[in-house]
Amino acid sequence: MSAFSVVETQLLALSPLDGRYAGKVDALRPIFSEFGLIQARIKVEIEWLLALGANKGIAELPEFTAQQIDELRTFADGLSITQAARVKEIERTTNHDVKAVEYLIKETLSGDDALAPKLEFVHFACTSEDINNLSYSLMLLNARDNVLVPQIDGLIAKLRDMAHAFAAVPMLSRTHGQTASPTTVGKEIANVVARLQRQRETLATLSIPGKINGAVGNYNAHMAAYPEVDWRDVSKSFVESLGLTWQPYTTQIEPHDGIAEMCDVQKRINTILIDFARDVWGYISQGYFKQALRAGEVGSSTMPHKVNPIDFENAEGNFGISTALLEHFSHKLPVSRWQRDLTDSTVLRALGVAFGHTLVSYDALNRGLGKLQLNEAVLAQDLDDSWEVLGEAIQTVMRRYGIENPYEKLKDLTRGQGITPETLRVFIEAQDLPDDAKKRLMEMTPATYIGLAKELAEEI
Repeated sequence: MSAFSVVETQLLALSPLDGRYAGKVDALRPIFSEFGLIQARIKVEIEWLLALGANKGIAELPEFTAQQIDELRTFADGLSITQAARVKEIERTTNHDVKAVEYLIKETLSGDDALAPKLEFVHFACTSEDINNLSYSLMLLNARDNVLVPQIDGLIAKLRDMAHAFAAVPMLSRTHGQTASPTTVGKEIANVVARLQRQRETLATLSIPGKINGAVGNYNAHMAAYPEVDWRDVSKSFVESLGLTWQPYTTQIEPHDGIAEMCDVQKRINTILIDFARDVWGYISQGYFKQALRAGEVGSSTMPHKVNPIDFENAEGNFGISTALLEHFSHKLPVSRWQRDLTDSTVLRALGVAFGHTLVSYDALNRGLGKLQLNEAVLAQDLDDSWEVLGEAIQTVMRRYGIENPYEKLKDLTRGQGITPETLRVFIEAQDLPDDAKKRLMEMTPATYIGLAKELAEEI
């Protein structure tokens, strides 16, 4: 059978991340793919070998020369698809993915006369989980720092620009779906920016743990071979050299609390953006936003007039898939029977799927935001039809000056009633208020009753 074309491969893909959305998740493919996992494992194995060689207490493994160090790291960093495929070929015999990586390293380097005598120290005193936990932590660190945080930074920057641009554009609020005290478009977007910034900082600064302490976390084999070596210090120094946080207490597996924490932060980011996508969807429905038209684009297969808010719907749906997976990860991964079971290994392989759907959502949100056009005429008309919202301002000023039952009086005047500017003026004029207070209330409109919304939006 001939090789499939890219289009054919995408048409036959089981996951939309490898089919319909393939181009939107390319940044994660080298990190979370099987190739990415193999490369991370080789990096950990090579760095552990080098760390052992640098330890003077391990006399049987002389320190590596600068040339050998360069050769080993070049091999790890430059792993080819062919070499990764060889790992899979070896695995068909070993039925063990980490052992297959060890064998590839030995096979590849065995022809080097200087390195060959040192190859039995590859995977020295390690259990597979020593390699796996560090590999997944490196993958998450890479994805977070080079893909996820830059993506959320870009989205925050775009929303901040919108908050500033629309800081002074008044908008009717709706609490419980009913007309409420006005705000500005920019202030409502600023609320989202503030929430995202907090979670972004949590995500960016979250420690990502790792361990390398043997079969049940006690350095049993290490101490059997080299009882005079300070293995806790070796372990700590090695893990931290990878840019990770040392986890000193484990069973066979690193407990995955750090991964759960990262999943929980991403879940909160997803939730904030689902909330935002639904609000924008509603504002489009209200007519507050129009969407830029694209030549040839169809909104409905039967109703030609429609311009659907599909980007915000797409974002919401993909955030939901991502969140469902992240929820499972954060609940499942920290749980292991006794000193270990294999369920975490199965689940960890799906990490990239969760973050892939997050990337698809970011892309959809960015496209949707790029189409939005503010419809200030509709915003202004909505405000002008809602003079009853000034009841809050009037009764609050009445409270200041000691007028009895102001809330009740405004409730009787405005609740369920069609209020006009004239109705309010007559009411204000009848109150025992200072002239300057009456004047200020008389001049107020729903569009000017925005408190500090403009300033708050501009300051985000």
